[in-house]
Amino acid sequence: MVHEKAEFHHKTRAPMIRYRSQKQLTLSGFETPFQTDLDEKNRWIRLSELLPWDELSKSYYSRLSVTLGRPAKDARMVIAAVIIKHKLSLSDEETVQQLRENPYLQYFAGMTCFSPAKPFVPSLLVEIRKRMGDSVFEQFHQAILGCLEAKPTKLKPTASSSESNT
Repeated sequence: MVHEKAEFHHKTRAPMIRYRSQKQLTLSGFETPFQTDLDEKNRWIRLSELLPWDELSKSYYSRLSVTLGRPAKDARMVIAAVIIKHKLSLSDEETVQQLRENPYLQYFAGMTCFSPAKPFVPSLLVEIRKRMGDSVFEQFHQAILGCLEAKPTKLKPTASSSESNT
């Protein structure tokens, strides 16, 4: 009887991992409150097209429980935040602030429209580092390096692109 009750409870609980494909929306599908579209030559947009998001997501989700704990933050958001933090040499707090303010970074993080709200609390990055461990971050690093080495010319600045659209 106890086993049946536990099995019923397990079947009715919401899953702790809610997977959605990490494929990026089209640039025209990203909504902003501004009167202009995002520049497709922006470095964050170009980088978002190069990264193997699904492969990175598998590494991220490999350390999470399917049945225990709070629902996981979306892999794309977490992975993007880690990349932003390290690429720009930011603190956890500044990473969250940059994500809150910058539509290019929000697009890079897989958001579907601009939002001025904080996407998560800065302490989440500390929690993620503890939970993931060095091996997952090494998998991220290797996948990103492999991707960038395979397509190095796509991230070189173009004559019409400027640093102002970061």
